[in-house]
Amino acid sequence: MKQLLIALNIVLLILVAVLFYLHFDTKNKTAKTAASGQQTVPSAAPSMRIAYFEMDSVQANYEYFKDIIGQLKKKENAMNAELAGLEKSYQQKVSMWQQKGKNMTEIEMNAAQKENAQMQQNYQLRKQTLEEGYTRESIEYKKNIKEKIEEYLQDYNKDKNYTYILSYEPEFIYYRDTTMNITKELVTGLNAAYKKK
Repeated sequence: MKQLLIALNIVLLILVAVLFYLHFDTKNKTAKTAASGQQTVPSAAPSMRIAYFEMDSVQANYEYFKDIIGQLKKKENAMNAELAGLEKSYQQKVSMWQQKGKNMTEIEMNAAQKENAQMQQNYQLRKQTLEEGYTRESIEYKKNIKEKIEEYLQDYNKDKNYTYILSYEPEFIYYRDTTMNITKELVTGLNAAYKKK
């Protein structure tokens, strides 16, 4: 979500920079031609068409996205089950040591403390490895989904001629003309492309 917000901010900054450039560049050309005494015919401003789609609707209705979320959920459940199993075995061992308690010799106590420290370390390492793998896979899936949306939009925009197609985020866009909403077309097209594959 943070990455999407950063990307959207960058796009907005680029748009503002382009608009400033276009605005001041035309004023400079007008001033130069006026100084030289030439008459200019105002040129038509390039039309800029912007469309948007609602990412939450894409997430809710794009079948590939739903499949990916299902796969990630299975991996998360498997990871949690493995960690719960490790924790249960660790707790059983600790419980066994507590039952022996005062009957343990000093050597047994030292061995138990050593084993306890090793078990905690193994648990933390395994947890870290699983979480890193899950995060890496999640990022890869999100990147893949973004690429699929971008590929589809390039093909979709061949005859639509939009200058920009943005993902709608309520925190950044305060007004939108709903006639420029292409979410339904996007979801339909993405699902059709996914079914073909």
